[in-house]
Amino acid sequence: MTTIPSDSHATEAEYGSALQPAVRPGMRQMLNKVPEVTLYFWIIKILCTTVGETAADYLNDTLGFGLTNTTYIVSALLAVALVFQFRLRMYVPTVYWLAVVLISVVGTLITDNMVENLGVPLTTSTIGFSIALAITFAAWYASERTLSIHTIYTTRREAWYWLTVLFTFALGTAAGDLLAEKIAIGYWKSALIFGGAIAVIYLLHRVFRLNAILAFWLAYVLTRPFGASIGDYLSQPTADGGRGLGTTVTSVIFLVAIASTVAFLTVSKRDRIEGPRDVLQPEPA
Repeated sequence: MTTIPSDSHATEAEYGSALQPAVRPGMRQMLNKVPEVTLYFWIIKILCTTVGETAADYLNDTLGFGLTNTTYIVSALLAVALVFQFRLRMYVPTVYWLAVVLISVVGTLITDNMVENLGVPLTTSTIGFSIALAITFAAWYASERTLSIHTIYTTRREAWYWLTVLFTFALGTAAGDLLAEKIAIGYWKSALIFGGAIAVIYLLHRVFRLNAILAFWLAYVLTRPFGASIGDYLSQPTADGGRGLGTTVTSVIFLVAIASTVAFLTVSKRDRIEGPRDVLQPEPA
């Protein structure tokens, strides 16, 4: 049930000779720490991006924590979640997706802090996060010689992965707000634009053989503003172009959807990476 973009057709060179992991001596080795790229992956990812937008607004505005306090609270929760994630030796859906939800909120808050507290224009933050993400990809590749998510079986690669994910959420937030609010295209029209861009990437990959890893990361970045635009459209007042559901109702709806899907995957194990990657056996740390 693998859907695109996915790097499931990566060459043997990415995994080492005889399908054994190309891991440097002395490095902590684990089973792959991320899920297979299936339809479920993209569904939960989009749901997480929506929650990232609405939950940040809920804590900041509805509960009145304020932007700074909300950032401290969610960042602390993310740090705890990542400690558990890094200590695991294999992919565990509940821990992994909890980390994604929290890093989605933190990514949103980073951009919001830059815009509201530091006065950085959305155009500048979008360009800045694009550069930061490009540098992260370059450094990751220089260090590991692959950007494939099917090779996240060392602590160093997992660190690169989560840093990249953080920047994708921050960039997606800035780009989405730039299009929907600064340029004033509106929430649902922005969702259509970003959704259309994802569809184009899918077409380029399936028909014109766009590199699977490149296609995956392009789609990964675009799902952030796509999901955020949907979240804003549902939660924002009708006077601001939304449907007026509010951040509380919207967040609850999407959190329940995430929890239900993750529970299903935990039982069914349909998003576990199968095949050659399963020959990777954990070694003593």
